[in-house]
Amino acid sequence: MKVIVTGAGGLVGRAVVSVFSARGDAVTAFDHQSLDISDEAAVRAAVESQMPDALINCAAWTDVDGCESDPGRATCANAIGPELLASACRRVGALLITISTDYVFDGEKVGFYTQKDQPNPQSVYATSKLDGERRAQNSWARTIVARSGYIFGAGGTNFLSTVIDRARRGQHLKVINDMCGTPTYAPHLAARLHRLAQLDLPGLYHIVNSGPGASFSEFAEYACELTAFDPQLLQVVSLDSLSRPARRPKNSRLRCLLSEAIGLEPMPFWREALREFVAQIPPATRSQAS
Repeated sequence: MKVIVTGAGGLVGRAVVSVFSARGDAVTAFDHQSLDISDEAAVRAAVESQMPDALINCAAWTDVDGCESDPGRATCANAIGPELLASACRRVGALLITISTDYVFDGEKVGFYTQKDQPNPQSVYATSKLDGERRAQNSWARTIVARSGYIFGAGGTNFLSTVIDRARRGQHLKVINDMCGTPTYAPHLAARLHRLAQLDLPGLYHIVNSGPGASFSEFAEYACELTAFDPQLLQVVSLDSLSRPARRPKNSRLRCLLSEAIGLEPMPFWREALREFVAQIPPATRSQAS
């Protein structure tokens, strides 16, 4: 399979490039510097020069609070970009897979959000991502939207990806106990995206690791348990106490209604995924308990 990956410099993009390349695909990777997905001429030129079988869009502006103060940039990166990619894919007949977010939901539901639930974004970031979903699907029928959330992995800059390193350095960490989602390991997400590319069944999918989900505090506590770091470094706080600019859903746990129907096995349990992540950390680093 000949594949383009946009946003290849980010956490998910790097995982996608690694997984697809390892499985024998010919991958052309574009980071933001080499391809701005909101530049129509550049997008069209890149896609038409490569003529891919599939394009995996991992590009996004994920600074949730930053989006609040610059909605124009959020719209360009998260809404217009996917639309332009979809139009370019339509011209060459390529499958588009674009990644969206659990934040499209308002967090008021008890239990898991499925594809049957009506999105109700509460922030500029979430609104722009939902707009991107719809623009892409409206522009090209052969589009897969993959919602995910609480993504962690090597090289990530988010809390879940860096909690172990912060604990190793003895930093005290504020961990939210009343905001929960479904942690998702980037390589597992990338592997599922590869399978969806093979199946080529357009639609809306929720892709997360299995299990009942977890709060930030539960994730951090298990990370400390796995690495023998001092759990006293964790300061449990409420979401509201942080007074962040952008509103976040207190519950954004996802479940997919389509995966089992098309024969996909459940994703690994998130605790298993975290163990796999910890196993990638050099032993000398893991053993430096505070």
